[in-house]
Amino acid sequence: MTRAAFFVLTALADQPRHGYGILREVEELSDGEVRLRVGTLYGVLDRLTADGLIALDREEVHQGRLRRYYRLTDEGVTALDAEAERMAAGAGAAKRRIAEGRRAAAPARPATDGPAGLEPPTPPGLAGGYA
Repeated sequence: MTRAAFFVLTALADQPRHGYGILREVEELSDGEVRLRVGTLYGVLDRLTADGLIALDREEVHQGRLRRYYRLTDEGVTALDAEAERMAAGAGAAKRRIAEGRRAAAPARPATDGPAGLEPPTPPGLAGGYA
């Protein structure tokens, strides 16, 4: 699933929207990273409709222009949920790998005078030391 398709489906997850409403929602949901052009949006809408993931909800005339509202189908909800799970699993794997890499690259701790894993004794005059 393309990033554009993912955000269009996400924009329709809570309610039906018309084209301009979808454009605004996609931009907001992606924190401005995905800005669809009208031609691109309608190409995505056509493909998602052909795949059965969205459907025409209704048409209204607003200020002399026809607005088409689209809604998510049950198949669209299933596809969006599966893609969100796939993305979350991938993000989790990346986070784990980053953490492993940081641990492997961390400088070695200096050796202590005592047995392995124990802190060195407190020098005299400090809390818990000699007076």
